[in-house]
Amino acid sequence: MYNEVIMLKGFASYAAFGLIGLEKGSRLGNALEFFIYDVIKIFILLSVIIFVIAVIRSYFPPERTKKALSHKKEFIGNILAALLGVVTPFCSCSAVPLFIGLVEAGVPLGVTFSFLISSPMVNEVAVVLLWGLFGWKAALLYMGTGLLIAITGGLIIGKLRLEHWVEEYVYQHRSAPAFGFFRKKTLFKDRLRGAKASTMEIIGRVWLYVLIAIGIGGFIHGYVPENFLARYAGAGNPFAVPIAVLIGVPLYSNAGGAIPIAYALMEKGLGMGTVLAFMMSVTALSLPEMIILRKVLKPKLLAVFAGILAVTITGVGYIFNMVL
Repeated sequence: MYNEVIMLKGFASYAAFGLIGLEKGSRLGNALEFFIYDVIKIFILLSVIIFVIAVIRSYFPPERTKKALSHKKEFIGNILAALLGVVTPFCSCSAVPLFIGLVEAGVPLGVTFSFLISSPMVNEVAVVLLWGLFGWKAALLYMGTGLLIAITGGLIIGKLRLEHWVEEYVYQHRSAPAFGFFRKKTLFKDRLRGAKASTMEIIGRVWLYVLIAIGIGGFIHGYVPENFLARYAGAGNPFAVPIAVLIGVPLYSNAGGAIPIAYALMEKGLGMGTVLAFMMSVTALSLPEMIILRKVLKPKLLAVFAGILAVTITGVGYIFNMVL
């Protein structure tokens, strides 16, 4: 896997600086290199994840999935969904297809949001890296607060009963047998055929939004100075936490990719709470994720989701800055 990543980065570099002829180290060159690399990487990830999920779902009818996560006590479902997110190390964009699958399966909306928040924000890779760089206390604090935000955010959305703010086509999928191959005796090749069709359909719905999202990330990568966050959200600024959250929103990364950035920011003197708030906004509140989610959620629900996350992440940042 490591060699494939190196090869992909090498191809992106060759395309930007060799084929197109941009100057190495230039802002436009760095932005284009980032764009090419992430377009290929994310579309491969999306295709593989959607396909695998579709095959797995062919063995689990919607009723079974709904039963597993739809506990009589709704908060139990939120806890289970948040824990499921921990063991599915997806970035925010690639967690969206599974989120769609859970909604289509009839899992309560608030429960699916608990998964959507925890999956990109908290995973075992992030915990290990945090432990190695900052110690076990920081790792446990990040994991604990990430799960708390996921569970609380899902509970709030569930209590608001906002199912009517989900795009109608998602529920149209639910009304028919998902992918049409939920029969026990279905041949495996038919399951693969159905998974391929599902993959093509979902990619067809979101590809333009993915390109726009990556384009924004590429612009940020190429044109925003590395010390931008340290300059405006440094120690002593009472508004450091909300500024860090706002700066993190346009960026795109998974938790593992955000941790080295967090370490560099800590070296520049940013408070632990500010750094953790920045990490959480990058992984769970990123603009690329919001753009893709817009294909699933109506603007009002998207705004509620983003607002809840922004408030809770900012609160966590201030609390950590006070106690650490």
